[in-house]
Amino acid sequence: MNFLKNFCLTLILALTSFMVSAQPIDPVAWKTSVKQDAEGVYTVTFSASIDNGWHIYDLGPYEGGPMATTFTFEGEGFELQGAVEASAESKKEHNDIFDMEIGHYEGSVDFTQKIKAQAGTVINVMAEWMVCNDENCVTGERDFKLKLGEGAPTKAAKVEIADATTKGGSIWGYILSAIGWAFVALLTPCVFPMIPMTVSFFLKGSGSAAQGRFRALMYGFFIVLLYTLPIGVIIFLTWLIGGDAVTADIFNWISTHWLPNILFFVVFMVFAASFFGAFEIVLPEKLVNNSDAKADKGGLAGIFFMALTLVLVSFSCTGPIIGSALIQSTSGEVWTPIITMFAFSVVFALPFTLFALFPSWLKQLPKSGGWLNSVKVVLGFVELALGLKFLSVADQTYHWGLLDREVYLALWIAIFSLMGLYLLGKLKFKHDSDMPYLSVTRLVLAIISFSFVVYMLPGMWGAPLNVLSGYLPPLQSQDFVMGSGAVATSVKSENSPAGVKYGDVLELPHNLTGFFDLAEAEAHAKKVGKPLFVDFTGHGCVNCREMESRVWADERVLDILRNEYVIVALYADDKLKVDEADWVTTDSGKVLKTLGKINSYYALKTYGVNAQPYYVLQGADGKPLVEPRGYNLDVEAFVEFLQSGVKAYNENK
Repeated sequence: MNFLKNFCLTLILALTSFMVSAQPIDPVAWKTSVKQDAEGVYTVTFSASIDNGWHIYDLGPYEGGPMATTFTFEGEGFELQGAVEASAESKKEHNDIFDMEIGHYEGSVDFTQKIKAQAGTVINVMAEWMVCNDENCVTGERDFKLKLGEGAPTKAAKVEIADATTKGGSIWGYILSAIGWAFVALLTPCVFPMIPMTVSFFLKGSGSAAQGRFRALMYGFFIVLLYTLPIGVIIFLTWLIGGDAVTADIFNWISTHWLPNILFFVVFMVFAASFFGAFEIVLPEKLVNNSDAKADKGGLAGIFFMALTLVLVSFSCTGPIIGSALIQSTSGEVWTPIITMFAFSVVFALPFTLFALFPSWLKQLPKSGGWLNSVKVVLGFVELALGLKFLSVADQTYHWGLLDREVYLALWIAIFSLMGLYLLGKLKFKHDSDMPYLSVTRLVLAIISFSFVVYMLPGMWGAPLNVLSGYLPPLQSQDFVMGSGAVATSVKSENSPAGVKYGDVLELPHNLTGFFDLAEAEAHAKKVGKPLFVDFTGHGCVNCREMESRVWADERVLDILRNEYVIVALYADDKLKVDEADWVTTDSGKVLKTLGKINSYYALKTYGVNAQPYYVLQGADGKPLVEPRGYNLDVEAFVEFLQSGVKAYNENK
C-alpha cells in the first residue's frame, strides 16, 4: 500500500510538472474606457496591446476562415449606435490556406462602440479574438461589465488561451476528461481481455523481487511512452506542416478501414481459440531467447513487446479518443493534447502495471481444480463475442451485409448460451479438470449468462436492447421488426422525399426519414421552410448508437425530429466512392473521393471537430442556430436543445 501511495503521488507530481511547463501565454493585453459624448450617449473603447511578433485579426467576418475579433453586448435598456469600429485600417493580405483576403493588426488597435442608454445602465460585453504569430494561433475570450456613467468598466473574467486553456474548459478539465476516458477504455472489448495476458506473461518471470518490480514499472513506462511519444510527434508535425486533414485521415483509417478491423477481429478469434485450448500463444523462440539473455538488464525487449502488443490491439478502441485530442493541435493547441494524452496513458497503464507488479497475488491462489483454465475459457467466450464488433464495423462501413443485427444477435445468443452450459459443466475443453460438483460461483455466473441470453432474445424481433446499443449493429439493419414489418421500409414525409442521394445504402434509425448529402438536405430544408438537423455520425461510432438508442428513442425527441426538422446524417467513416462531380479537393490539394472522407473533412474545416456524434442545428443561412452539441445522454437537455433550435429559426424568419 505504501508503494501504491508513493506511485500515485509521483503521478500527481509528474502531471504538475507538465502543467508548470505549459503555462498559458497572453499575447494580447486589454484596456477599456467609457466616455460620455452627450446626454444618454456613450463611447466604449476596447484597446488591444499586442505583443511583438503577433497579430490579431480584424472585425471580419470571415465565413470559412479564421476567427475574427467580435464584441457581443448583452443586457437591457440600451441601444447600439452603429457597429463596432476600429481605430485604423487593418493590414490586408491574401491567405493561401483559406483562399481569401484577411485583415489583421499589429502593435495596438482600439475598437469603439457608441451606445445610447441612461446613466447607471449595466451592460455585459464578451470579446473574442484570435491572435497568431509565425508558428501558431491562440484564441482568447474576455468578459467585461460596463456600468455607464459611473466610472470605468470592470473585467469580469480572465482571458482564455488555447495553448493551455480552451474555450469551454481549462487544462484540468481536459485532464479529468482524459482520466475518465482512460477508465472507460479499460472496459472496452479490445482492452479488458488483455489483462489476463499481462498476468500470464509476468507470472512466468523469474529473478529477485527487485527485478520483478523493475520489470513491472518498465512495462507501465513503455505503455505511457508508446501512447504519448507518437502523439507528441504527430502533433508537432501537424502543427509545423498544417496537415490537419491528413492527421484526421490517419485516425479515421485506423478506426474504420476494413484492414485493421479485420486484423483485430482475427486477433480476437485467435485469442479465443488459444483460451479454448487449441494452442498456446508464445513469443517467437528467438525473441524469448534474446529476452532471457538480457535477464540481468531486466528483459526489456520482452516487456516492450508486451506493451506494444497492448497498445496495438487496444488502439481500435482508444483511437477515436486520441483523435479527439489530436484535433486540438490543428487549432493552435500544442501542449494541451500532449498533457491530456499523458494523463490518459498513465491511468490506462496503471492497472496493467499493478497486475504486473504483484503477480504473486495470483500465485497465492489455489492451483488445483483447474479454476484458472476455467477463467481462460470464459474469457475465450467473451473474446469470441466482443471480437465480432470489429467485423461489424468493417461490415457496416463497406456495406457488405454480412452481419445484420439479427445475425449478430444470433451469434451472441449462441455464444453466451454455450458459455452458460460450460459453467454448468455440460461442456468440457482440452485442459479442463474434472468437476465433481458445481460451485456456487459457477452457478451464479451461469445464471448471469443465461439471463443475458434471455435479455437478448426479444432483440431478434426488434426490441431496442438499449444496454447493448453501443455494440450491436443499428436497428435499421434488421430485416424484421415485430409489429412494423421490414424496418428498412421508411415512412416518407415532406421532410424526406423518395430517391434521396445515397438512400439505397444508408438509413436513419427509428424509421426517421432524411438525407445523407448536405447540399440536397439544405435545398429541401429551404423548400419546406424548416431548420436542418445535421448529424455527424459514423458506422463504427459506439456513442452514436447509444445516443440513437437512449436519447433519440424518446417520443418527444422523435416527434420534434419528425415534424420540426429536416434531418441529414453525415457519416464520417463511410467508404462509398461518390461520383466524380462530388469529389472534394482539400486546401492542401488532396482529392477526397469517398463519402466518409468528404464528410469528415467538412466537419473538421467547418466546425473544427473530428469526433462523433456531433449535432448541429442549422438555419436557412447555413449557420448554427444554437451552440452545437456532442455526446450527452441527458434526454431533457437534448429536447431543450432541439426546441431552442426551432425557436431560434422562427425568430430569424
